[in-house]
This record gives sequence, C-alpha cells and structure tokens, in this order.
Amino acid sequence: MSSTAVDVVRLLTVKGETLAVAESLTGGLVAAEITAVPGASRAFRGSVTAYATELKRELLGVDGAVLTARGAVDAQVAAQMAAGVRAMLGADWGIATTGVAGPDAQDGQPVGTVFVAVDGPFGENNRSASGGKVEALRLNGDRAEIRMESVRSVLALLLRELAGEQTGNERAQDTERNGGF
Repeated sequence: MSSTAVDVVRLLTVKGETLAVAESLTGGLVAAEITAVPGASRAFRGSVTAYATELKRELLGVDGAVLTARGAVDAQVAAQMAAGVRAMLGADWGIATTGVAGPDAQDGQPVGTVFVAVDGPFGENNRSASGGKVEALRLNGDRAEIRMESVRSVLALLLRELAGEQTGNERAQDTERNGGF
C-alpha cells in the first residue's frame, strides 16, 4: 500500500466521505491499493472493472456515441466513467482509469496513453472545476509499469482534490482529533 492511498483513506474518513472506483487498464489495482489500507471500509464503497468497451457504456453510463467516435481511450470517457461509478455506487467521489498498457496500440492510441479522472462533490468553496478533472498521461515502461503508474496517478489526482478542500492546519487538527492515522 502506498502513502498516497493511506492519505486518501485518511482524508476521506476525516471528511466523512466515500469513494467509488471505475477501472479499465488497471484491472482492479486501484481498488486493491485502497483496500490494502487498514480502515478503508469506512470510506470505500466499491469498484467496477469495466475492461470491455461495452461495459463502460452498459454499467457506467458512458455515452455510446463518444465510445464509437473516439474509442475507450479518451478523456471524456474517463470523466464519464468517474461520474458514472460515483452515481452507480452512491459515493461522494468517483475516480477512473482508462488507457493502453500494451503490448499493442488500441483505438488508434499508442501504448502508454492513459487518462485518469476524478468526479466529486464540487461546490462554490473549493478550487475544483465543476464536472470533474481529467489528466492525460503519456507513460513509458512495460505493461506492469504503465498500470502501476496509472494507479499512482489517479490516487495522486484524487488526493490533490481532497487536500484542496482543506488548508494544511485543518488537516493537522483533523488528524489529531481522529487519532492521527
């Protein structure tokens, strides 16, 4: 388990918020990273591994026209996956991964093309843009390295969004009140 996963679970727990995960190329690795953290059950609702393109549409509500026009490896697909899993599992936050880990290109996208997304309870008082955030990544390495960097990247994106809602002092006070885990 990574320190980022620990920090994500800690902040979600402190805030009393929940997380749902939609995965494609990571095949369950994001959910495994989160659930490796002791106490994750306080914040983690569940996950959907929609590896097949049609499952992104059928289970997560990704627009079929977008999938047809752009393929599954696309920023808009990642954003819709995050929003879809958030709604489907009744979570405060949704995150998603989609991309090409290799060995071959997919949907005209080269190996290492990855999109990670977060969708959350965006309000007037935080720095998040309405509708979620997506990051486009160009990753190097073999299949395993691309998948693990995708996990790290989506958790880091979520952590930045969670941390952006509180100042450092508020986080320190919350950690002290909640046992500092």
